Amino acid sequence: MAHNYPLLLDVSDRQIVIVGGGEVAVRKAQGLIDAGAKCVRVVSPRVHERMPANVERVPEPYRAGHLSGAGMVFAATDDPQINEAVLRDARAMDILVCRADADETNAGDFATPAMIRRGTVLVTVSTGGSPALAAKLRDSLERNLDERYLKMAELMQSLRPRIHAIASLVPSRRREVFRTLATDEALNVLSNSGVATLNRWLVDRFPELAELA
Repeated sequence: MAHNYPLLLDVSDRQIVIVGGGEVAVRKAQGLIDAGAKCVRVVSPRVHERMPANVERVPEPYRAGHLSGAGMVFAATDDPQINEAVLRDARAMDILVCRADADETNAGDFATPAMIRRGTVLVTVSTGGSPALAAKLRDSLERNLDERYLKMAELMQSLRPRIHAIASLVPSRRREVFRTLATDEALNVLSNSGVATLNRWLVDRFPELAELA
């Protein structure tokens, strides 16, 4: 792809169609389910035995009507002509489409990057044309991923709403709190001493957060 704009898309209620039933389709389906997708449909006369059980299966040869109602489409067959038809039909219907067998110059509207998913942390890697290099870089990053960040990211799921709920904390001060929580000092306090100690450490610096202690 000549131009890439990265984003995180909520797929929980989006109808997603995967045309193809082989190993590539299995990986796409599992990745979508891991991301929270609940409406995944696979169109293929044959489906790999490892296809997730909670995927809707349409055991038919592909036709354009299979894309009706879809919010996202993956062309993932081993037949380039079928994949080209899926790409053409999806674009005619103004549906986001990814062609899994194409190079970066003809991959459709988006490409899926190499990913690290650890709890609430998601790291994606793209090298602009080499999936193998992206996968190698991902593996290197995962081996060196600092566990402190994972702990803080998990805590922020509950701590952030509590901080937002404190009416006396003005926006500029709230931003300062969140920047402080992202420092090495805060990460070390949480990792070495736990949540209660971090809360007291935070209140010492921001008295407005007294209710957290």
